[in-house]
Amino acid sequence: MTDPNLLEIGRLGRAHGIRGEIFVTLTSDRVERVAEGSSMEADGTWLTIVSSRPSGNRFIVRFAEIESRNDAERMTGKILRAHPLDDPDALWVHEMIGASVVDTGGKQWGICVAVVANPASDLLELNTGALVPSVFVVESTAETIVIDPPDGLFELKGSEGGQS
Repeated sequence: MTDPNLLEIGRLGRAHGIRGEIFVTLTSDRVERVAEGSSMEADGTWLTIVSSRPSGNRFIVRFAEIESRNDAERMTGKILRAHPLDDPDALWVHEMIGASVVDTGGKQWGICVAVVANPASDLLELNTGALVPSVFVVESTAETIVIDPPDGLFELKGSEGGQS
């Protein structure tokens, strides 16, 4: 059984070469996930990175536990999971889901039900249907996300609180 505290960080791709290297595509924007010595889990097996190098939008990675092309081919397509990084200044999606969203004046706008990837800024999706760009987040804990939205943000959806 997979540890529920692990976060999905990427996927193993096809084998590269004959010595067990494998392509890794990250779903995380934290490239330190593929740093030498990093550990991650794939289908119940813990893997330790020996080396990695960028290759386009992926990485070619050598894991200590994958010793041959045949081993790498058996791992193709597996999801990679790892423990959350310890970064007190980061906003983590897994911590935002279920948190109350309030403005700096204390007004409740809803509950964060998802974080939608967006090129300009990730968007907090509230249970009311409202979308709040993450650039307006001024503080976040596991229970509460404080935002400082511009005037009119919630009226764009149609009415007070983003509800239709």
